[in-house]
Amino acid sequence: MSNIEDLRTAVISGKRKDAKVLTTALLEQGIAPERLLEDALIPAMTVVGDKFKRNEVFVPEMLVSARAMKESMKLIEPKLIEAGIKPKYKAIIGTVEGDLHDIGKNLVATMWKGAGFDVIDLGVNVTPSAFVDAIETHEPDIVGLSALLTTTMPAMRETVAAVKATGKNFKIVIGGAPVTQTYADEVGADGYSPDAASAVDLAKSVLAA
Repeated sequence: MSNIEDLRTAVISGKRKDAKVLTTALLEQGIAPERLLEDALIPAMTVVGDKFKRNEVFVPEMLVSARAMKESMKLIEPKLIEAGIKPKYKAIIGTVEGDLHDIGKNLVATMWKGAGFDVIDLGVNVTPSAFVDAIETHEPDIVGLSALLTTTMPAMRETVAAVKATGKNFKIVIGGAPVTQTYADEVGADGYSPDAASAVDLAKSVLAA
């Protein structure tokens, strides 16, 4: 008989096939999908994030764990929907216009999803108007903007201004290699994260505030 600890370990270790098999078995055993999320996936990604902060693992290891978590989430999400269980927070995320980099953005999206957020990923090269349209459609609690190129930082500034102009009630957080806390303050973002591992703590702190 499978147990939740095994699933948590599989995700931390990045064992995608094991995560899928264990999730299937646990659901068949009658374990509630929200318990798998709260007792296995969220704690597993928290462990991975903490290891990253301590330089015990790096981006490739985080990606492997994230992929294992996704395999489990594919099975859990439909069950959560069936049970009428909704995530506490909804997030929109995307890489700003002119920038095609997605590894950092993908990791943040996965970490947020692993923390129980409903995440709408708009992809890369996302125009300010596309962000605005998504906000009007989905009414998120938080919006994440990513930029990996110095040349696309003006697009990030423009996007922050455009989404704030909607007048909707949400928080804006930004990140990416050239981004700093000083820049976040300049453009009027609610928060800045230096890496994907810190993005969950950041999102929770700005939403709590």
